[in-house]
Amino acid sequence: MREAAGLKAREVAGLLSSTSAQMSQVEAGLAGVSEERLRRLAAHYACADEALIEALVTMATERGTGWWEEYRGVLPPVFLDVAETEHHATFLREVVTSHVPGLLQTPDYARAVFGYMVPELPSSELEPRVEHRMRRRSVLERDDPTPYETVVHEAALRILVADRRIARMQLRAILDAVERGHATVRVILFDTEGFAGAGIEMMYIGGPLPRLDTVLRDAPHGTAFIDAESQLARFRALLNKVKKAALNPVASRDYIHRMAKEL
Repeated sequence: MREAAGLKAREVAGLLSSTSAQMSQVEAGLAGVSEERLRRLAAHYACADEALIEALVTMATERGTGWWEEYRGVLPPVFLDVAETEHHATFLREVVTSHVPGLLQTPDYARAVFGYMVPELPSSELEPRVEHRMRRRSVLERDDPTPYETVVHEAALRILVADRRIARMQLRAILDAVERGHATVRVILFDTEGFAGAGIEMMYIGGPLPRLDTVLRDAPHGTAFIDAESQLARFRALLNKVKKAALNPVASRDYIHRMAKEL
């Protein structure tokens, strides 16, 4: 809103008897903002988008009350940010090529993934990560589940991050999520021709409004949240391109079932 109004943070800080540094913290999501302050800012920015203002007010007033707050000071802040963003999502679309999607992982699978970190995590740090990942699944299992669709490369399903028993249990957990209607899963096979997108991994998170959509990407240097419209449009196009290379949901379910039997 501030950028659309052509204002600098320091120019607005005086309105709230604040500083430009404090304004930057609010805008970066590192500090909260009250409903009263948010509405004052929106009015100062001459923002006429009432739906956007109300969506932001809802998110701001709910902040600090979610289950993920139990992990503040226990896990890195990005873990909380991911859970909070998913909580407010209207839909979730994901592409994974190296691991089973986090929202579908079993505790043993997640423990093996986190346990491979260097330096190795002590149990006091590993177990909260596993627990947090399991609790993220609440968006798929609540009374009003968030629509979730994922495209998974066959490699992610076949790599044995632990042993065969855990791999078998993981495949069955995916099938269970599909049968319960918690997820729509599509598989890209190894022998799919014309697929050069093995390096594409992302989660597209639909916001309460399209203007609040976010793309989440994990990388060795950290997790990135992307919300520029030009980039969002690019990722939407990539999602649709990858989806076309995958089996349909029924064929994917049957393929995963055969893989589980082979193990």
